[in-house]
Amino acid sequence: MNTATIVQKLWNYCNVLRDDGMSYGDYVEQLTYLLFLKMADERSKPPYNQKSPVLAGYDWPSLVKKDGDELFDHYRHTLEELGKQKGLLGLIFNKSQNKFQDPAKLRRLIVDLIDKETWVSMSADVKGDAYEGLLEKNAQDTKSGAGQYFTPRPLIQAIVDAMAPTPKETISDPACGTGGFLLAAHDYVVKHYPNMTSAEKKKLRGENFKGWELVQATARLCAMNMLLHGIGSQEFEPIAVGDSLAADPGERFDVILTNPPFGKKSSTTIVGEEGKVSKERDTVERGDFWTTTSNKQLNFVQHVKTLLKQNGRAALVLPDNVLFEGGAGETIRKKLLHDCDVHTLLRLPTGLFYAQGVKANVLFFDKKPASETPWTRKLWIYDLRTNMHFTLKTNPLKREDLDEFVQCYNPENRHTRKETWSEKNPDGRWRAYSYEELVSRDKASLDIFWLKDESLSDSDNLPAPEVIAAEIVEDLEAALEQFREILGDLGPESVSVME
Repeated sequence: MNTATIVQKLWNYCNVLRDDGMSYGDYVEQLTYLLFLKMADERSKPPYNQKSPVLAGYDWPSLVKKDGDELFDHYRHTLEELGKQKGLLGLIFNKSQNKFQDPAKLRRLIVDLIDKETWVSMSADVKGDAYEGLLEKNAQDTKSGAGQYFTPRPLIQAIVDAMAPTPKETISDPACGTGGFLLAAHDYVVKHYPNMTSAEKKKLRGENFKGWELVQATARLCAMNMLLHGIGSQEFEPIAVGDSLAADPGERFDVILTNPPFGKKSSTTIVGEEGKVSKERDTVERGDFWTTTSNKQLNFVQHVKTLLKQNGRAALVLPDNVLFEGGAGETIRKKLLHDCDVHTLLRLPTGLFYAQGVKANVLFFDKKPASETPWTRKLWIYDLRTNMHFTLKTNPLKREDLDEFVQCYNPENRHTRKETWSEKNPDGRWRAYSYEELVSRDKASLDIFWLKDESLSDSDNLPAPEVIAAEIVEDLEAALEQFREILGDLGPESVSVME
C-alpha cells in the first residue's frame, strides 16, 4: 500500500473522530501510542524475534482481545502503566491520556485500521512519509498552534542539500519539533552514501542524531516520527525533553540544523501579594555565552555556537530582528563574525510558515578556534524575498524554487563561489559582502537589500490580489507581535488590553 493511501485511510478516520470533539493533534497522538504497540508486537515475532519492551498484559494482543467498556478501561491503564517506564517507552507514553469518547471508535481504529497492516515490514519511506503527512495536516490546523513546530519541508531539504552531511558526522537540532531536520539529514546520508559499512549504518540508526524539545507532546511525536524512519530504539533515545537553553549539555556536534521557536521573549508570570501579577524577563546567564539577553533567538545563536565541535557547521532559521537588533544583538553579531566563519545568509520570502507574520532567514556559519583576526572574510547573501511571492495554499514553496540557491551555495566547494549580481546584472540574487563592509554598517546590521522592489515602481507587475492580501496580513501579524512584546515590557495590565 502506498503512502497516499495510508494517509488517506488514517485521515478519513480522523474526520469521524472530529465529530466526537477530538482535535487533529489528539488524533495523531493516540495514533502514535497504538502504532508503537503494534510495531513492538510485530518485532517480537519471526523473523525479528526481538524482546518486546512492552510489559506483558499491556501489549497489542491484550488490546485486540477486548471490546466495549473493558477495552476503554484497559487502554487507560495501559497508557498509565507504560508512562511510568524508562527509555523510549517512557518518552512516548509519558503523561499520555485516552482522548477517545466512544469505545466503538477506539475498537475500530485498533482492529480495522492498524491491526490489518503489517507496519514493521513496510518500508521506512512509506511509514515515515505517512506519519509526516499526518503531522503536516496537523500543522495546517493553525488554531491548534501546531504549525509553530513545522518547518516547510522544501526549505529543510534545500538547507540539508547545502550542508551535505556525511555518515561520519554527528547531527543535532536543539529545538527539534517533530524532527524534520534530523530526518532530512538521515535521508540525505542514506541516499548519497549507498555503500556504508555495517558500523556506519548502526551509528546512523542511533548515535549520529540528537534532538532537544521543550514540549513533551511534541517530543513524543518526534520520537515516533524518527522510530518510523528507523532511528532510535528502547536502548537509545534520540530526543531529550527539556529546555535546551537552560545549560550547556556538554555534548558537541559536527552539524547543527535548527529552526528555534519564534515569538515572544522569555518571561515568567509571578503572582505576588494581594494577587498582583507581574512579569519577569527570563534572561539566560551562562558562562559560555557572549552576553546576557532575554531574546530567545539570540540565545539560540549563542547556544548553537557552544554545541558545535571545532570546525563544526551550523544552519539556523532566524527572524529578521536577529539581523539588526541593537544592544545584545549587536554584541552577538560582532562576536559571531569575529569568532566564527559566518559565510552565508538566505533571505526567505513571506508566506512560508503556518505561523503568520514571520519574516525569516537562514544563517550558515562554521565554528573556528580562537584567533586575533576575524574568521569571517565574506558573507554571501541570497535574496529569495524581494519580488518573490508565496502562499501556503495557492502558491506554496517548492524544492525547485531553491535550486539556484543550492547551486550558488556550491556544497562541493563553497570557496569557489561566483556572484550572480553585478552592476551589469543588478537583478542577481547572489552577492558577497566583505567583513569590513559588514562591521562598518550601523550596529553591524546584516539586514541587507540591493534588489529593486518591482511592486513599488511597476503596477503592471503586481502579484495576484490574494498574494497581496496574504502579505498585508503577514506584515500586520508581525507588527502586532512586536506591539505585544512592547506591551509585555510595560506590564501585565497592558497585555490584557490586547487580549
